[in-house]
Amino acid sequence: MATLQVVKGLNPGQVFAIEGQRAVLGRHPDCDIVLDVGAVSRQHAQISLDAGDYFVEDLHSRNGTMVNGKLIEGRYKLQENDRLKICDLLFTFHQFEPNDGGDSQRDPEGATRWFDDETSSSSSTVMSTMDVSKLDHTLRLNVRPEVKLRALLEITDSLGQTLELDTVLPKILDSLFKIFAQADRGLVVLRDERRNLLIPKAVKHRRAGEDEELRLSRTIINQAMNSREAILSADATSDSQFQMSQSVADFRIRSVMCAPLLDTDGRALGVIQLDTSNQRSAFQREDLDVLASIARQAAVAIENAQMHENQIRQQRIQRDLELAHQVQRGFLPAEPPKVAGYDFFDYYQAAHMLGGDYYDYVELPGGRLAIVVADVAGKGIPAAMLAARLSADVRYCLALEREAAAAVNRINASFAHSPWQDRFITFVLAVLDTTDQSLTIVNAGHPLPLLRRQDRTVVAIGDAETGLPLGIDEDSRYEAVHLRLEPGEAIAMFTDGFTEAMNAQGELLGVEKLHEFLAAPVDGVAALGRNLLENVRSFVGQHPQSDDMCLACLGRVR
Repeated sequence: MATLQVVKGLNPGQVFAIEGQRAVLGRHPDCDIVLDVGAVSRQHAQISLDAGDYFVEDLHSRNGTMVNGKLIEGRYKLQENDRLKICDLLFTFHQFEPNDGGDSQRDPEGATRWFDDETSSSSSTVMSTMDVSKLDHTLRLNVRPEVKLRALLEITDSLGQTLELDTVLPKILDSLFKIFAQADRGLVVLRDERRNLLIPKAVKHRRAGEDEELRLSRTIINQAMNSREAILSADATSDSQFQMSQSVADFRIRSVMCAPLLDTDGRALGVIQLDTSNQRSAFQREDLDVLASIARQAAVAIENAQMHENQIRQQRIQRDLELAHQVQRGFLPAEPPKVAGYDFFDYYQAAHMLGGDYYDYVELPGGRLAIVVADVAGKGIPAAMLAARLSADVRYCLALEREAAAAVNRINASFAHSPWQDRFITFVLAVLDTTDQSLTIVNAGHPLPLLRRQDRTVVAIGDAETGLPLGIDEDSRYEAVHLRLEPGEAIAMFTDGFTEAMNAQGELLGVEKLHEFLAAPVDGVAALGRNLLENVRSFVGQHPQSDDMCLACLGRVR
């Protein structure tokens, strides 16, 4: 299985697996590798497997795809350690999993300090191995049954008492030390999938004061995990498989057993290792049989404990998201404004718990009202935080600038100076002046508002070449469009979650459908808004939507 490892952007060191015959990279949540960066196209590039080779291909993205500093065209065959760049994101390509033992730059806990970096020779005098993946789940009792029964009782009792991982692992080692009296040291090493690290999670020494001597052989651990075999070496210091391992020599290990911990899918979670320096009590084949069987029992307990911890973590995240959702809703208007001669309708629906769409009504001096609709690039918590920041900036800048275009210029400058890498906002501002029934609209890269006239014809307000979204260029200058809203006329301001709403057949709603829905023979702004929503829901059916949806309508009463 090939991987992409992040070098720059997102989380440096993060590894994305390329599974199957094709993996699509892009901003859309349905992509195989989601790159939640505003400059990345919805479906930016794809990596495909063809006859054993991997190829990368740009999917007509806005900003292109580069390999080793060159913009690619068509399919490009990837080689080991090729550098793939998508916008400001940089990856290295690996045919196999990179840095099996971890990388000190991604090791804030210092886990790699416990491991040597030895390489092994091709020959091996390993005394015995055992395929753990093919063991029965029960202990076989044909060899030393009293020891195996004792092991079963010890481990079963210990593992059945708790689901806390930090409690489970020491109990496993305590039980093993009772079973294997010759063991000098025992340890449980688990793989951190997110950071691709091997981390010692539990260590036990027979004699006090030996903690400082802890040194682990990555060679032995990796062989056990990769082969899914339990390993027994009668004399590890002379075993040619491990003869270059400084950790084995330093600890004067005479005998070592290492058994992989395999989950229900057969993947190695880590290993249990026991070793001894007592030449007279070296581990035997039957000892390996016991350890391998216990490792299967322990792996189930570890997997359950990890799932339990993940569930608790998810519950905490869910509670935090629910609170954040309530806070975000608090930023939105509690109800439409009440303005003589005008009606309003609004709607907001985040695709997930938190969204990046935003709308607001801001009362201004002189009988004026500002209506704002915006769409922050991205999803989730980062987008919601930027929407909250935008809410404050909008009110501040509208208070400082009377002219709508000048206010948007100031909002853009403020956002462009903020440290929001690869983030931008599409934004539209409408200022209603009830003294002369005029409407001033300033658009920053947002879908054009739609005007429904008295005869039910629908037209777009403004030029297709709108200004740049906020945050792209701090020197951008925005132009205003002026019109007079006649009795019976209404405008609809919306985010692209409407035009890009998708049905089960993969068809997008598009702006023409919005024109059609707004031209329906209904009376009043509320009826117009509700009819629009009903038609959109009918179009998408039960198909889940990946983008937030926000709508704000205002109309002049007849």
